[in-house]
Amino acid sequence: MRRQKQPRTRQVFKQQRSAQRWQRAGSGVLLIALGCGLLIALMQLPERLDTLLLVSTAIANLISGLSRFLQGLLQLLAVLLLVIVAIGALVLLLAGLSRLLRACLGAPPPPAGRGVPKRRSS
Repeated sequence: MRRQKQPRTRQVFKQQRSAQRWQRAGSGVLLIALGCGLLIALMQLPERLDTLLLVSTAIANLISGLSRFLQGLLQLLAVLLLVIVAIGALVLLLAGLSRLLRACLGAPPPPAGRGVPKRRSS
């Protein structure tokens, strides 16, 4: 009998794994260097810029913006209230005018208490 050769295991991905490791390590080093550079730049920022003035100006702008927003919202609500009052006045005028016309033209009043039975007195 003839011995069959067992197939060799091919190591196709071994080189790619080591290349991926180097690539990951290199990207890690680059990210660390970038983070350190940004931290150093941020540490030098107070020497070139008055940070307290910057923060106080930002807070003042925020407060003025909020007050302007609330003032505009209050004005909008006032206009809305005026429109509601004007519509109510028009409805009252139309209701009064219709009742006045009914009274002048002599139309019979609508029957009162149609759904409620009257009591009989004994």
